[in-house]
Amino acid sequence: MDDHVEIREGVQRLCVQFDNEYWRKLDEFRAYPVEFVNALTKAGYLSVLVPETYGGSGLGLSAAAAILETIQSQGCNGAACHAQMYIMGTILRHGSVEQKGAFLPAIASGELRLQAFGVTEPDSGSDTTAIKTTARREGNEFIVNGQKIWTSRAEHSDLMLLLARTTPREAVDRKTEGLSTFIVDMRKAQDDGQLTIRPIRTMMNHSTTEVFFDNMRVPAANLVGEEGKGFRYILSGMNAERILIAAECVGDAKWFLRKATAYARERKVFGHAIGSNQGVAFPIARAFANMRAAELMVHEAVSRYDSGEMVAAEANMAKMLAADSAWEAGNVCLQTHGGFGFAEGVGIERKLREARLYQVAPVSTNLILAYLAEHVLGMPRSYGV
Repeated sequence: MDDHVEIREGVQRLCVQFDNEYWRKLDEFRAYPVEFVNALTKAGYLSVLVPETYGGSGLGLSAAAAILETIQSQGCNGAACHAQMYIMGTILRHGSVEQKGAFLPAIASGELRLQAFGVTEPDSGSDTTAIKTTARREGNEFIVNGQKIWTSRAEHSDLMLLLARTTPREAVDRKTEGLSTFIVDMRKAQDDGQLTIRPIRTMMNHSTTEVFFDNMRVPAANLVGEEGKGFRYILSGMNAERILIAAECVGDAKWFLRKATAYARERKVFGHAIGSNQGVAFPIARAFANMRAAELMVHEAVSRYDSGEMVAAEANMAKMLAADSAWEAGNVCLQTHGGFGFAEGVGIERKLREARLYQVAPVSTNLILAYLAEHVLGMPRSYGV
């Protein structure tokens, strides 16, 4: 990520236009940052992964990580648009030439937004293979019925990457089989009365929703890759998602640490700067060390991903360590500021609420530890038995 100095500087200049007051007002009304997303789109930052042939920059995940980390480190919120980057991997790796030609140029130009990722359901949670949304083939279409939840940005997206079961679970040898991935034209489905979106108000401004499908018709041409192989396609997108979220968390930690360090230098109590007290300085220093360790893990995961290597373990570790470092740095920053840290105008309480999400999503810390215990350390399976 350190190779993208010009990109980082450009993102910093853009973010200066969107100060804490901009984000505070949006947070108050749980509004979507339309101006911010449009500015990122116009500058080409949301299309860095799209090949130049289709109007993008054709860069690797390292560039996307640098962009999102910088957005967070400047006090902004990349969650409003980060899905377009990690969803992109599934289409780029597994989409057909026709699908790429039909969608990528419009996504790169901003004509279409690809922000919705329809995977999680109320009853399945982290057990993705237990989803109940079905897609039944009828001629040149699939008929989709079911429900998704925690589908963020659905109200602000034109397209959705959807995972649905095309073969009943009891009819396949392995539960990961029989799942298929589709590109859904959400606006058409809404106009036809086949898709309904209901917002869910949460503790942070994340534009999340639940989505209902009622005999929604999806052209067979919008099936990504082979029917029944969608779980594998989604996994590659999930690894990219975890790496990019980890980069965002590192950016959050840097913002918190910069804020805490500046205040510890400037704030004077009993005649001297509070940073001269070890009780103030040492927690900040420890949070900095943990941030740097997480940052190095993110670099490792990005490098392996861009080299085409297996990256599940690194992606999971990067996400866990970075989320922990952001939460630690946020708590330290709040403690350093004392009562002032709780004031909306300072921005810490907003960023802390946003950072807390990543202890749970897009994968919980416990599931990461379970994965590492089983698949890396060779211990017995601890869940799903």
